[in-house]
Amino acid sequence: MTQLQRMPSNDSMTVAVLNWIGTLVFLFVPPLMLYQNRKDDPLVFDHAKEALNWSITVIIMSVALWIVTGWLLLRVLMLVHLVFCVLGAVNASKGVSYRLPFNIRLIK
Repeated sequence: MTQLQRMPSNDSMTVAVLNWIGTLVFLFVPPLMLYQNRKDDPLVFDHAKEALNWSITVIIMSVALWIVTGWLLLRVLMLVHLVFCVLGAVNASKGVSYRLPFNIRLIK
């Protein structure tokens, strides 16, 4: 973080962390709500957008893996989902933006 950037408020960081925890459990619902309602907060908006893109990616990959392999690789995807949501929450708690690897960025 450069000196010109200000540290986000504790409220912003808390909401961004809750966004990732909600994404872990409810997939796209929490980030969609925050994406629509918190456009004035850059940190929350950025994390909500990334979590929403990740949720869409997980849904697409889940359907594809279900068709191709059944339950076999779907469990691996759920483990990856857990790890990426935790990484997003950790970075949100630090107040920094984070880009997930393997994320289809449909929402810009």
